[in-house]
Amino acid sequence: MPSVDVVSQVNMQALDNAANNVKREVATRFDFRNVETEITLNRKESSFHLRSGDDMKIKSLREMLVEQCVKQKVDPKCLEFKEIEATSRGGAKMNITIREGIPKETCKKMVKEIKQLKLKVQATIQDEQVRLSGKKIDDLQTIMTTLKEQDYGIPLQFVNMKS
Repeated sequence: MPSVDVVSQVNMQALDNAANNVKREVATRFDFRNVETEITLNRKESSFHLRSGDDMKIKSLREMLVEQCVKQKVDPKCLEFKEIEATSRGGAKMNITIREGIPKETCKKMVKEIKQLKLKVQATIQDEQVRLSGKKIDDLQTIMTTLKEQDYGIPLQFVNMKS
């Protein structure tokens, strides 16, 4: 019986490469000269920490990070931007959370939409992913295209396709 898993995963190595590219770009930009700027990726907490001179520089760092994520083929929807905060030295900082996995509410919404298609496909929620199984691969592919067209606010990948 064919099956496929719908997941939301992030390639941490690609995010690390994006952060390093942003650091390299900051080193060459004139507007960041003589400004202490820092961008760090914390793999255990799945988050970025940005620190710079003021709000405008933080916004520029954010734009550069999103641009580098796109170049590294990482969907920027996985990044959850927090508010810009002031630091004690008069600078600014921002935390960015990296979202992995599909939240339960989103999983339920996906299963509901799959059932509305009235195809002979079984959709089960397993932890932070949805497993689709059915008799025809064509039905699974129809559901995959339908899910791709929807905007759930998270990047979706389809893995473990078995026939």
